[in-house]
Amino acid sequence: MTALAPPAPTENAPTENAPAENAPAHRNPQVLRWLGAYTASTLGDSVFYLALSWTAVSGGTPAQAGLVTAVSAVPRALLLLVGGAIADRLGPRRVVIASDTVRCLVVLGLAAILFLASPGLWALAAVALVFGVVDAVFLPAVGALPPRIAARDQLARVQGMRGLASRLGAVLGAPLGGLAVALGGSGTAFGIAGILFALSLPLLGALRLGPLPREEGARDGTALRDLADGLRYLRGHRSLGPLMVVVLLADLGFAGPLNVGLAILSDQRGWGATGIGWVLAGFGTGAGGASLLLTVKGRVPRAGAVMGWTMLLGAVSIGALAQLPQLPLAALVAVSIGLLAGLSGALCNALVQTECDPAYLGRVSAVSSLGSLGIAPLSFPLTGAAIGLWGTGPVFAVSAAVCALSGAYALAVPVLRRAELPG
Repeated sequence: MTALAPPAPTENAPTENAPAENAPAHRNPQVLRWLGAYTASTLGDSVFYLALSWTAVSGGTPAQAGLVTAVSAVPRALLLLVGGAIADRLGPRRVVIASDTVRCLVVLGLAAILFLASPGLWALAAVALVFGVVDAVFLPAVGALPPRIAARDQLARVQGMRGLASRLGAVLGAPLGGLAVALGGSGTAFGIAGILFALSLPLLGALRLGPLPREEGARDGTALRDLADGLRYLRGHRSLGPLMVVVLLADLGFAGPLNVGLAILSDQRGWGATGIGWVLAGFGTGAGGASLLLTVKGRVPRAGAVMGWTMLLGAVSIGALAQLPQLPLAALVAVSIGLLAGLSGALCNALVQTECDPAYLGRVSAVSSLGSLGIAPLSFPLTGAAIGLWGTGPVFAVSAAVCALSGAYALAVPVLRRAELPG
């Protein structure tokens, strides 16, 4: 492992007593506060984006609605790496609190405007733009918090708990948003989203992070210089660099079929929108099962090898999905995709957090997220065009091959194949 650059300044918060820090994650009050805040924020996100898309569709053409909902992706992709540097420089707790505060105020402001007037699509686009900028700092910061509040041997369990919270947000957030729109209109839905963001603030405020060591002069320089230092650290690290390659390949192979290819496949098979729902439900069930497994078990022996093999098996399932004419079989295969992809993804995140020095985790988390949030979405139009030219079978097979390459690479690199989570 290479020598570390000066770490980030610490946040002004006292540490918890050692017994709380060393407790199992599900009994650690620090982790439970973080998990409650993350769940509330995830629910708020789900309600917000449903209300945003509904309001945009109601107030404009489908093309305009698509543009409004896509606005947030641009600043998020462009600023994500800088956001990671800011999270490390200012401290993840401070950044997450500021992010949810901004989102809360902006969404409640939009709700008030909608109750009083009809502002038009420009207001929705402006709010979506703000969300994209805030997400660019929120996502690296929230990923950098677990190693500061839980012991290293509990980080896999924390990743499982985070996965369950994400599933809960996806499952409950959309129906909650739809119910709010049906009962009180878009203003009510945005108001509920703002309240959910507000609920995260006292929980985040109660978090107490352990201090990071820092050398003299660590405050010199800018966020861009911090970013350059983080990229040098990442490039020179014996396992984190290869892990980023694995993450990027998995995201590139996985994103197209599950976001674009599934809708086309369902249309070709005659499954309709209901079929998409059943397949996505199967995927969510499998991913939730993987998160529950890690939450209960807490540690998977030979984590690196398991990560590689689950990626390979998941790739086979992705390729098989395009060959199944019956919806029940496709839903079952989707369960296996969710289980295998959820397990490999959680193990990969846990390995990143246990291998990375906490002072660099915001920047490393940003690089890890860049593939799924910035690069992989660029494959969506390519996936659609390729399916139009060659059909779903060949395109799903190529995507499966890319996913298989990520697993094969993980197994081929000795430091990844032999990687272990702390016992």
